[in-house]
Amino acid sequence: MSYSGTLILIMSIAVLAPLLAYGVGRWMPVPLVIFEILLGVLIGPDVLDWAESSPLVDGLSELGLAMLIFLAGYETDFGRVRRNTLRRSLWAWLITLGAGLAIGWLLAGGGFSKGVYIGTALTTTTLGTVLPVLRDSGDLGTPFGPVMLAFGAVGEFGPIIAMALLLSGRNPGQSTVLLVVFAALTAGAVFWALRPRPPWFSRLIAATLHTSGQFAVRLVFLMLALMLGAAQALGLDVLLGAFAAGLITRLVLAGAAPESSREVLGKVEGVGFGFLVPVFFIVTGIEFDLDSLLDGGRELLLVPGFLALFLLVRGAPMWLLAPRDFVRRDRAALVLYGSTALPLVVAITALAVDARAMTTGEAAALVGAGMVSVLVFPLLALRCRAGAEMRERAALPSEGEESW
Repeated sequence: MSYSGTLILIMSIAVLAPLLAYGVGRWMPVPLVIFEILLGVLIGPDVLDWAESSPLVDGLSELGLAMLIFLAGYETDFGRVRRNTLRRSLWAWLITLGAGLAIGWLLAGGGFSKGVYIGTALTTTTLGTVLPVLRDSGDLGTPFGPVMLAFGAVGEFGPIIAMALLLSGRNPGQSTVLLVVFAALTAGAVFWALRPRPPWFSRLIAATLHTSGQFAVRLVFLMLALMLGAAQALGLDVLLGAFAAGLITRLVLAGAAPESSREVLGKVEGVGFGFLVPVFFIVTGIEFDLDSLLDGGRELLLVPGFLALFLLVRGAPMWLLAPRDFVRRDRAALVLYGSTALPLVVAITALAVDARAMTTGEAAALVGAGMVSVLVFPLLALRCRAGAEMRERAALPSEGEESW
C-alpha cells in the first residue's frame, strides 16, 4: 500500500476505534487505546500486511508520543497534591528503581547494560495512556485523581531521568551536568511563566481564540518545540522536554488568561487526542514484532513473566506507600494504573536492540507485556474504582482534603 494509503488507513482506524469503544462500552468499559493498538496490530505486517512504513507516518507517531507526554505534564497539577503524597510517590519510585535494577541484573545473567535496560523498563508508568482513561471515567476530578497523577508523573518522569543517567553512553558526571543545565533552563521557564502577564497578553488570547490567529494555541506549540529542542540539544530524551513543556504551559495559561485556559487546552487536546496520539498508538500496534514473539517459545513465556514483574516491581511499593486512608480497591486501582507501561518501554527496548543488548524476541516480549498491561490493567482499575466516585462525592469536601 502507498504511503498516503497507509495514512488513510490509520486515520480510518482512528475514527473506528471510538465507535467500537462506545459500542462495547454500553456493556463493559474498555479503554479506547485497546482498540487503537489491536487494530494497528491487525493491519500490521505480521497479520494483514496492509500498512507500509514511511517517514511521514513515523514522524507523526513520534510527535504523537511527545504530545501524549506533554498533555500528561499539563494535567500534573502539583498544587493539588499534598506534600506527603508527593514524598510517598518519590519513595515508591526509588524503591521500584532499586528492585527493578536488581531483577534486571539477575534476568540479564549479570550483564550490566541489559540489566539496566530491563530494570529501567520495569519502573515506568504510562501516565499519558492512563490520563485519557481517568478523564473519561471522571476520576481525574475526584480526590483519587491528584494522587494517581503524582505517582504516575514520578513513574513517567523518573525513568526518563534514569535513562539520561544510565543509558546515554556518557559518564554519570557528564549526564548529571547536562540534567542540571536542563533543570536550570526549566526553572527559568517556570519563573517566567509565574510572572504576571501584561494586560495585552490576555486580551490577545481572548481576541484570537475563535479566529484564524489562534495565538494561545500557537504559543503552546512554540513552548513544546522549544523544550523538545532544548532536551535534544543537550543530548537528553525529548520526552523530558515534552513533560517539562506541559508543566510550563499550565502555568503560562493559568497566569495569563485563567478564563480562557480550559478552552485553549480543549483545542490542544483536540489536536493531540483527535489526531496525533491515536497515530502513535496505531503505529505502535503496526510496528509490534508479532512474528518474533510467536516464533520462540521462550519469548512468549516471558510475556506473563514481565507482566507479573510490572505488578511486583512497580505496583508493590505503590500499594505500601499509598495514602493511609485509601481503601483496598483504591490501592488496587492505584497499583493497576501505576503498573501500566508502554511508550517508554517501546523507547527503552528500541535503544536496547540498537545497542545489541537485547534480542528482538526479548524486546518484543517486553513490549508485548507492556501492551497487555495497557489492554488489561486500566480495565481492571476501572472495575476497582466502580462506585468510588459516589462515595467520594458523598463525603464533605473538607474531609476529602484531609484524608488525601
